[in-house]
Amino acid sequence: MAERVSISAGKKRNLKLLADPEGRFRMMAIDQRGSLKRMLAKVMGIEPDDVKYEDLARVKKIITKVLSPYSSATLMDPVYGYPYSIDYIPKDVGVLLAFEETGYEKAGPNGRERRSRPIEGWSVEKAKKAGANAVKLLIYYRPEASDETLKHQQEFVKRVGEECERYDIPFLLELVSYPLLEDEIAASPDPEKPTTDTPVFARRKPEIVMKTAAEFSKPEYKVDILKLEFPADLKYTEEFCKGRFDGKHREPVYSLSAVRDFCKGVDEAAGVPWVILSAGVDIDEFIENVKLATEAGASGLLAGRAIWKDAVNYYPDEDAMERWLMTSGVVNFKRIHEVYTAAKPWYEHRRFRGYPEVEIAGKSPEWYRNYG
Repeated sequence: MAERVSISAGKKRNLKLLADPEGRFRMMAIDQRGSLKRMLAKVMGIEPDDVKYEDLARVKKIITKVLSPYSSATLMDPVYGYPYSIDYIPKDVGVLLAFEETGYEKAGPNGRERRSRPIEGWSVEKAKKAGANAVKLLIYYRPEASDETLKHQQEFVKRVGEECERYDIPFLLELVSYPLLEDEIAASPDPEKPTTDTPVFARRKPEIVMKTAAEFSKPEYKVDILKLEFPADLKYTEEFCKGRFDGKHREPVYSLSAVRDFCKGVDEAAGVPWVILSAGVDIDEFIENVKLATEAGASGLLAGRAIWKDAVNYYPDEDAMERWLMTSGVVNFKRIHEVYTAAKPWYEHRRFRGYPEVEIAGKSPEWYRNYG
């Protein structure tokens, strides 16, 4: 008989609170800072640096108020979001709080590598005290980066994982790739601002996502949930390359059948439950991503812009924003609800093998003495 898997009391309880009653994650992200500032700047006709603190806080509050009730948990940031939006989180919706500073530091021999950094003045201890059910850390990662950058990113993850273990709170790790190699840079229309929307990067993405998932599934990182990119770009599939999602024709680099295999490869590489992120793609494309990822074994999703980004176009008219969110935003969420039912409950991931097999670590008559 297989040995039962043990998990700390705090992590088990909070994982339940992040998921729906069936153990699937239907989580919304409203922790965007730099990207949201750029979106607002475009709408307001100003430079990103001229967007005020109050503008970000107001937008986050409105989105949270309308859409968080449709999520099993909502991801917020402690800078612009949490203190102004927490009153709008229903009591049965979990809360994740971001740990990383927005953006990245340039690194590496040519300045193209990316290093993540923590929010100054913030900590896992503060997140726990504030009532969070999980801590989220975003890491930019390319397996091909220099040893120095890889070590920096890996050590950062380990430190946060150790802190989450110390304070007995789940650790969700978000992993984001980026163009780095010479052919990826050369394929971009503007080499100074390289994009992932190229055939070169699309072809390389499956291996990047699988390798990255395998690396951070190692026990030393103490990750409880992986938040992963979709391991392909559907706009470069034979079935969707003729402008199905955005009207732009592209060169196909793989088939939908191959993409299904990539998703299975990610599931095999992920040693912990994983969810799919939206990366700002449009809702139709994201729905296809969710279908394919959950059919392969993902435990759900953690998505933001794909659900609510069009509401930002109405700012500063808050009433118009709310009307869009209560109609189109809710419809987006309901469309996702319809396709994510194939998601694997977190406790049925092979790490746990079913809820009855997930046992509280150290359970004994002396548990209360030894805990902590």
